Formats: sequence, C-alpha cells, structure tokens
Amino acid sequence: MEKPKVRLVGENGNIFNLLGIASRALKDAGLDGQAKEMKDRVLSEARSYDEALRIIMAYVEVE
Repeated sequence: MEKPKVRLVGENGNIFNLLGIASRALKDAGLDGQAKEMKDRVLSEARSYDEALRIIMAYVEVE
C-alpha cells in the first residue's frame, strides 16, 4: 500500500489533532478502513505519545 503523505511538522502536536490529520488523509485517499484501524490501534494500544506517533506513521508518510 502506498501511504498518503501528511504534513505534521508545524501542526498542533496534540495527539488527537495529529490522529485527525492522518485519518483525514487516509479517508481522502479512499482508505476509510485503514483510518478506522489506525484510530482504534492508537486508542487501544498506545501507552505513550511516542507509541501513538509510531502507529500513525505506520499508516501515513510524514513529510
């Protein structure tokens, strides 16, 4: 799968904001299922900010 590109640098670093940006990029690329999976994984698996970012980066390419 080619990952959608997102710009996270310079954005509000709140993890929920970053999750929203990544989710929107996935949905815009027609990857609604991936967006839901990413959100579910962040909310259930991530135990830190860094873990949440790693999960997000598994789904999108950060520019």
